[in-house]
Amino acid sequence: MFHVAGTNGKGSTVATLDAILRHAGYRVGRYTSPHLVDFRERIVVDGQPMPPTEIVRWLDEQAPLVEELGATFFEVTTAMAFDWFARAAVDVAIIEVGLGGRLDATNVVRPVCAGVTSIGVDHQELLGTSLAEIAAEKGGVFKPGAAAVIGDVHLETAEVLAHCAREASSTPLLRAGTAWVVSDVLLAGDGTRFTLQFADEAPQRLHTSLIGGYQADNAATALAMLRAAGAPWAAALELAPAALPSVRLAGRFQRRDRWIFDVAHNPDGARTIAETLAHSPVARPLWALVTVLQDKDWRGILTALAPVVDGFVITAAPTAPASRRWDPVEAALAAGETGRPVLLESDFDRAIARALAEAETVLATGSFHTVGDVMERLSINPLD
Repeated sequence: MFHVAGTNGKGSTVATLDAILRHAGYRVGRYTSPHLVDFRERIVVDGQPMPPTEIVRWLDEQAPLVEELGATFFEVTTAMAFDWFARAAVDVAIIEVGLGGRLDATNVVRPVCAGVTSIGVDHQELLGTSLAEIAAEKGGVFKPGAAAVIGDVHLETAEVLAHCAREASSTPLLRAGTAWVVSDVLLAGDGTRFTLQFADEAPQRLHTSLIGGYQADNAATALAMLRAAGAPWAAALELAPAALPSVRLAGRFQRRDRWIFDVAHNPDGARTIAETLAHSPVARPLWALVTVLQDKDWRGILTALAPVVDGFVITAAPTAPASRRWDPVEAALAAGETGRPVLLESDFDRAIARALAEAETVLATGSFHTVGDVMERLSINPLD
């Protein structure tokens, strides 16, 4: 079992591990969250979502216990996933942390390797107000005797994570920048090319189908996790050049016709989109259709996107929880302060239409709700 935590990059790292291990012939279970359109995206075996009949059966059987325990939605989903992986007889499971790490429901696992991709500001009300505090929470995934991989390259947070790994007696411990180095990153329409060099090996030129400079780092973190896990998992590294071009992950700088979908829901994610857009040819004008949850740093997201977009369409995602839905009027005023043209349209369907009328390319971003709701309207299956 592989366990993946981090502020940004978890999904890409999980998808990369999934592609390589499946390419190596393993039967792979993948647990991720949240979903974009269909709940079943969360629980997948060899690319196939958990059957609806099995979900209903499990809920019927476990309902009394769920009620007795007062289990949360995520706790129930996690238990369902683990049970399905056992009954589906997977060879290996790749588990994405839901929130944080130390107290996350997934942290009951005993993995062969736990990895932390990156540390950024998010969920401060639960994880802490400083990057060091957030790193300490995410570093809670490291376990005694299990390999630990740190993909974060920032000294302050990487040191906290390394301390967590040592305190947990994790071994071996591999860190980005020392155990491996990524260089010569090149973005193209078919993905990202980069050079990866582990400390004791010759450099290797690789190509992942995921687009973005950060995707080189995420791919490298996944490869480092396989390497750190040792036999038999490390043998799959030989298949990385063939498997990386087949990696698929919906909603991460995913291009479809006139749309770009990216679920960036914090300023770090938005800055990553901006960097990718700055190095990727797109038809102009480019407008961003944005809706963000109220408890996120949505001002920071708008500020990060403003330099690379030609305008904003501010709206409200239908599936966003009412208690966390942002105020589109307030958001539109803030977007206007960036100096970009702004259209305010509270009706989601009309917002889509107005974005397409203004732009040659539309970026749907700000949350999983934004991307998922647009995909649902366009009949796009995230698992295709």
